[in-house]
Amino acid sequence: MDTRLWYKQPANYFKWTEALPVGNGRMGAMVFGGIEKDRIQLSEESLWSGGFRDRTNPNAKKELDRIRRLLRENKIQEAEELIRYSLSGLPEFQRTFQTLGDVLIETNNLSDDVVEYERMLSLEDAVAVTTFKAGGYRYKREVIGSNPADVIAVHLSTDNPDGLSFDARIIRNRFCEHSGNIDGNKVFVNGINGGVDGISFNTLMAGQSVGGKQEIMGEYLIFRSVKEATLYITAATSFRTKDTLEMCKDILDKALEVGYQSIRRDHIEDYQKLEKRVVFNLEGDDINLPTDQRLKRVQEGESDPKLMALYFRYGRYLLISSSRTGNLPANLQGVWCDEFLPAWDSKYTININAQMNYWPAEVANLSECHEPLIGLIRRMHPNGVETAKNMYGARGFTAHHNTDLWGDTTPQDTWLGSSYWVMGAAWLCLHIWEHYEYTLDKDFLRENYDLLRDACLFFEDFLIENDSGELVASPTVSPENTFVLDNGKPATVCEGCIMDAQILRELFYAFEESSGILEIQDDFVKTIGLMKAKLPKTKIGKNGGIMEWLTEQVEYEPGHRHISHLFGLFPGNEISPEETPELAKAARRTLELRLAHGGGHTGWSRAWIINFWARLGDGEEAYFHLNELLIHSTLPNLFDDHPPFQIDGNFGATAAIAHMLVQSTNNTVTLLKALPKAWKSGTIKGLCAKGGLVIDLEWENGLAKKVRMYAKNDYRGIIIYGGREDEITLKRGEEIEVDYRQE
Repeated sequence: MDTRLWYKQPANYFKWTEALPVGNGRMGAMVFGGIEKDRIQLSEESLWSGGFRDRTNPNAKKELDRIRRLLRENKIQEAEELIRYSLSGLPEFQRTFQTLGDVLIETNNLSDDVVEYERMLSLEDAVAVTTFKAGGYRYKREVIGSNPADVIAVHLSTDNPDGLSFDARIIRNRFCEHSGNIDGNKVFVNGINGGVDGISFNTLMAGQSVGGKQEIMGEYLIFRSVKEATLYITAATSFRTKDTLEMCKDILDKALEVGYQSIRRDHIEDYQKLEKRVVFNLEGDDINLPTDQRLKRVQEGESDPKLMALYFRYGRYLLISSSRTGNLPANLQGVWCDEFLPAWDSKYTININAQMNYWPAEVANLSECHEPLIGLIRRMHPNGVETAKNMYGARGFTAHHNTDLWGDTTPQDTWLGSSYWVMGAAWLCLHIWEHYEYTLDKDFLRENYDLLRDACLFFEDFLIENDSGELVASPTVSPENTFVLDNGKPATVCEGCIMDAQILRELFYAFEESSGILEIQDDFVKTIGLMKAKLPKTKIGKNGGIMEWLTEQVEYEPGHRHISHLFGLFPGNEISPEETPELAKAARRTLELRLAHGGGHTGWSRAWIINFWARLGDGEEAYFHLNELLIHSTLPNLFDDHPPFQIDGNFGATAAIAHMLVQSTNNTVTLLKALPKAWKSGTIKGLCAKGGLVIDLEWENGLAKKVRMYAKNDYRGIIIYGGREDEITLKRGEEIEVDYRQE
């Protein structure tokens, strides 16, 4: 079983996506594995470009009716111009995630004859290791991101009798205020991002060594002839504490007292509690090649099922490393960022990308890792209440297509295709319901019921009736697609689109169900039921596909990366081959049309497509597009390539692999629904199904052998495999095994 990524050469110093990621949830580090000069690039999840600002455009509320009137009169270009003037945030940009800087390590007593070089990332214990021989002696560096100790730790050792001599420092180029040393054993860098009201930060590094000599000078930790040494790195920002320096010193003093071996042991134990819950293995040739060479083989047309299994394991590793309880959620780059102005600000893009990051959380048995996303929704809520009131004169709360560290809910950018879409909070709140569906945690549902309620309440005030008597959002867009006006010009803004209706059906259903579970019945629950009945239905267009807009439109870009009108297929639950075969057929046609025109050309879009095919039960198409993701949208360190790097494709594809093998509703579990022929035999242990069921599954020659099911909660449902349906009833803590070989 493949348990590591490994390479025979260091990462290029200037190619960040060749480095290997480690993370403790709050901090991330990219390990380059250099020889004489090594670079470890750092990130801290709350280091953003500045503080919170009220960016509400004062013209929004008073111009809303005029915008709607123009849309009703089909004066779309006039409406779009007015929207750009009156709804855009002031200023137009939210805050941006930024790099923390770099630790630079320079070794000065190495022989030139370096051999047996290897760097690797163990997915079994979350340790990045660089080893080589120089002058006949072994040198080793380990890097871990410890959640219990709250540090990035770098451990260096050698069997050279003369020991190891090196220096280390932290840099943040020109974007810091001070650097230096304190306490006789720590170096630091600090600064303020975004002016007086911005985020202040401190980054500290302490050293510990055995043998030889250790000293401190300027901003350098200096080691001479040591047998081994450890660097402990931590950071703090004013987002979490007023005294960032004391927080860092306290963390490092505890690390120095405990020591590396203890920190390493606790780190591995903590990580493996999550990692070992799921085991995935596919039959195939054992290809003993470095990871970049294996990826190149696939890109040249070779098959490598075990690389797909490794990719799945890597996706779970990345989520564990970038999203832990009590921390911020994974953003567009997880918790890894090497720039001061990264692509799309590396924010939380909530018209699919942030949500996609959490598609594997429940099914891949990492439910705790889902919690930071719920925390973000909670932080957005008060801002979203103000946005709803001040922009739209509405109750409840709303958010547009982006948010940031502060939970900003005002429109980001002035791009008509995305900025003025009000479904961000609605979609995010579906994760509250999904977490409940898998855990049946009533306390959690009760604690977050107000978020579901307020997300629904906004739409009681915001939705309007169109000429067909349907309740629609106006203005809205189908992210981020464009249609063609009668005059041949492109347009995006419209009065209602099918994705909005599909999201709202899911939201209203979740709210109604939650109300029943919590025994809350009032007039508002009834109102939502009536509103749900008036939402536009998903329809089939003249081309045989699902209609994206409420009327037939010509697509300006028929191969667009967003396939928003299939939200009801995935992640929604409205469309399925079993329950709605005609819509499922139309969804297939939609995919065929998109792909025929170049769709799937970005990493996250391809990942979404794999999930679509899995939901349709087409294992061959799902496998083909998973392979295409590796071929066209995967970087040497297996990061997803949008391009540039965007982590959502990793997480979306991880979820898709799980859904190829196990899919569930509240009372059914379907096994091997999208098993491709290339995955002839294999095992998957620890996947989760809705209702609190844990699944262990084995198959051979394309056929299920046996399935073991363990109930975290009382469970009653149907297990579907092929034409067989087994009704099972389990008490909490019970398990059952079904052997399909007896058929």
